[in-house]
Amino acid sequence: QVQLVESGGGLVQTGGSLRLSCAASGRTLSFYTMGWFRQSPGKEREFVASISVNGARTDYADSVKDRFTISKDNAKNTVYLQMNSLKPEDMAVYCCAAASLSKRGLTRDDYAYWGQGTQVTVSS
Repeated sequence: QVQLVESGGGLVQTGGSLRLSCAASGRTLSFYTMGWFRQSPGKEREFVASISVNGARTDYADSVKDRFTISKDNAKNTVYLQMNSLKPEDMAVYCCAAASLSKRGLTRDDYAYWGQGTQVTVSS
């Protein structure tokens, strides 16, 4: 069992940056593929980024590629999402999730554990 707690959300102007953190407890993240998803009102939860167990592979949604960076610190049991050049369309609740190391982590169905989320608001 893994418990995930996100932090770092907030209000930022268009073009600004935020770094989200996802702290895990219960088990080490060394055994999990990790991902970030987001959901805005009236829309389905969508994939943002994922990172493999050892951090060697990362995947991104086209909408955030070259602006967002996912990283993982297994020693701190924490996953990060650095978000730069934020746009109003990035505004959403961002959740982190953990998947079995055998999963690529590109879809919601890959993930067994979810955090509660942190709100990101981008003002135009």
